[in-house]
Amino acid sequence: MIRLFDTHRIRSVRELDGMWDFKMEGFDKSYRMPVPSCWEQHPDFLSHRGKGTYTRSVYIEQEGNIRIEFKGVSHTADMYFDGEKIAHHYNAFTPFSAVVKNVSSGSHEIKVEVDNTFGEHSALHIPNDYYTYGGITRPVSLELVPDVYIKNVHFTPCMSDGKWSAKIEVSVCNLSDEPVNAEIRSTLGGCAMSGSVKLEGGSESAVVFEQEFDGVKPWSCAEPNLYMLNTVLSVNGGETDDLIERVGFRTVEVRDTKIYLNGSEMYLKGFNRHEDYAVDGCAVTLQHMVQDMDMMQDMNVNAVRTCHYPNDERFLDLCDERGIMVWEENHARGLLLKDMQNPNFEQQCEKKKKEMIENHYNHPSIVIWGILNECAAETEEGRRMYAKQYEQIRSMDTSRPTTSATCRHFTDICLDLPDVVSFNMYSGWYKDCPIDERNDQEIEWIKKSGGDNKPIIVSELGAAAIYGYRDRSRCKWSEERQADLIRDTLEVYMNDDRITGVFIWQFADCRVTEEGEWFATRARCHNNKGVVDEYRRPKMAYDTVKEMFKKYGGVR
Repeated sequence: MIRLFDTHRIRSVRELDGMWDFKMEGFDKSYRMPVPSCWEQHPDFLSHRGKGTYTRSVYIEQEGNIRIEFKGVSHTADMYFDGEKIAHHYNAFTPFSAVVKNVSSGSHEIKVEVDNTFGEHSALHIPNDYYTYGGITRPVSLELVPDVYIKNVHFTPCMSDGKWSAKIEVSVCNLSDEPVNAEIRSTLGGCAMSGSVKLEGGSESAVVFEQEFDGVKPWSCAEPNLYMLNTVLSVNGGETDDLIERVGFRTVEVRDTKIYLNGSEMYLKGFNRHEDYAVDGCAVTLQHMVQDMDMMQDMNVNAVRTCHYPNDERFLDLCDERGIMVWEENHARGLLLKDMQNPNFEQQCEKKKKEMIENHYNHPSIVIWGILNECAAETEEGRRMYAKQYEQIRSMDTSRPTTSATCRHFTDICLDLPDVVSFNMYSGWYKDCPIDERNDQEIEWIKKSGGDNKPIIVSELGAAAIYGYRDRSRCKWSEERQADLIRDTLEVYMNDDRITGVFIWQFADCRVTEEGEWFATRARCHNNKGVVDEYRRPKMAYDTVKEMFKKYGGVR
């Protein structure tokens, strides 16, 4: 399943999930590998880092243009169609596509060369506190597209004088060499908008609608109302293509030290969540996504932070449906200045943010864009890169605030750049110190260092525990100590009016890389700070979080 709703009624779409032929470089044997999946789930490749090739045949019934889309390949991909290279893509967590024109009817071969090795070619995937899996890890689709087709539709809601309106931008591509006149018609909530566009050969253009909507209901955590935005393209009087998006009417504002959803002050309470499941790797199934969501909502969350990369769009669809606010984050975590000076770093970051925002723009659940978790914000060169990335986001979307989680306590020189200041703090775990005193020191420093009069979020807090390890002394690594620390920390942060949100690190234990230094402080080669383990078995902290999040509501 690509999305949780149908995105086309006119355009023909075929899912390519299933069994693909697979060869791993350095292995003589051929395999049949499920797509999507991680190759680490196969007994021969449990911790293998290398290059593998996926192939499969597809049958095209009639001559025309095709568009092949991969929702995620980890982490570098080269795509071939009938032996001809048609796309190169870097990053496991954003989709990419390629269009092949004038494909003849009959059988054709798709081949994807996948590489999950580390090196200079990969500035963002480095040995880290989570595992970089290999494989085609998210769904794949093949579409039949006409010469003139809809590339995307972006929906931006607005509230003014008690009335809802929206700006709708429709991007259209012309694959032919001839100029074409096209008609665009969008419908939503009983309203219809139409316009025309002339496209030169081989060009792309946009149609923009601005429309008031009467009688629509806003999207909120309590009532996540959603609407289908149906856009149809016509050429020479005939409907030739369409795109359906699911949208919501809501506004997100930052005023002084608070965050407002539809004008109501919000307190975000949630989890950091990695896409990692013991039997799935990062290719998390829809069933397991739903299980995660059910368990988090059972603990009374209203928000999720997608650490530290864009999530599978099906999970974002679930957040839309269930009224869960999302802090979605670009891929870059814990990079030192030398890592950020990789010659590929800035262009890879720029492309990934563009793909994240373009593809996930319409999700009403996304209320914050985040960048560069725990990177070199204490350096002048780092500051230049932070400023550049915030500028790029704001050039693409001004409807959501920006933030970045820092651990550069008392040295970060970038706190004036984002709309929201966020900090990661593990008082009582990495450093034995009074939680309230350390919190006061942090907030006073934030106010004096560019963050005054801005909302403050505690973006990470928590402690590690090994599932099933109980100890009456409540020592570190015991379930008792984890539950105690989370309770004590939430008591401080959620009673502090200077703080407008908390995200517990983390929902579930996740695998970490053995390369580098992380294994030395991560028992079992896992980050064990989840309130459930990698199989989703609850630890004692599960009930602690459930109690605390129920005690403190989401609206002040």
